[in-house]
Amino acid sequence: MKRLIFTILVCVAASNVFAQTTPTDSTKTVITKDSVNIKKGVHIKLGFGGDVASVNVNDTAYHASKAPGFSFGVTFSRIDLGFATLIDNGSFTLSPKNDFLSYRQWKTSNFGFDLVQFGYRFNSSFKIYVSGGFDWTNIRLRKDITIQRNAPVLTYTEDDIHYSKNKFASCYLRIPLSFYYRSHEDDNGNCFRLVAGPEIGILLNGRVKQISEENGKQKFDDDYHFTRLRAGGFVRMGYGIMGIYAKYYATDMFENSPEQKGLRNFSFGLTFGF
Repeated sequence: MKRLIFTILVCVAASNVFAQTTPTDSTKTVITKDSVNIKKGVHIKLGFGGDVASVNVNDTAYHASKAPGFSFGVTFSRIDLGFATLIDNGSFTLSPKNDFLSYRQWKTSNFGFDLVQFGYRFNSSFKIYVSGGFDWTNIRLRKDITIQRNAPVLTYTEDDIHYSKNKFASCYLRIPLSFYYRSHEDDNGNCFRLVAGPEIGILLNGRVKQISEENGKQKFDDDYHFTRLRAGGFVRMGYGIMGIYAKYYATDMFENSPEQKGLRNFSFGLTFGF
């Protein structure tokens, strides 16, 4: 997971560097988004995935004109990297019955991204779209316990060995409905963006991953009573390709496990690639 996150961040940073390439000579040659050199005095229009960019090379700026219409395609965007927090019936402190899930806050993470989207653009500032991707929550447990597989309710055993890493994780297929607003671009082609809407998630799998001197690395897969269909809401805002996000799920984290009723998930952090 760490290698995957590092690779993604490097790719995002590299794409940002290339996207911000600007001309440096006195003839004011314009370098367009597809790296085509245009001679002075020429006026052209270029299309990018349904968007039309109008370029007048008498100056060094281009002005984007977003045409209304539907769009569909493969994407790699809305990359969320942040922290996950458990909320126990409105409290950030776990109740005694959920204390076995005590976790290390700075090592409990949320990571996700979108891979496909379909939407409709109303104008240059507003569009709506539904997308699909993946979302992981990794809880770094403090205690030396093992969450049990195939149990009638969420349960655990206390172990006599110490785990240097004890992760309790879930993976969901995420399907958000996004309402997207963007301001006018500045001279560098950047703008403020605000995205918000509801999101549903379909459970793909749960996992316990442990590392100890006695047993080495171990992985155990099960649904672990994670809610199979969760629902919540999100908000993202930022400038350029980077911003912040927050997500809250109104459904409980676990199902068919009465002791965990009211235990929910809140995530927040950085987001890349609006």
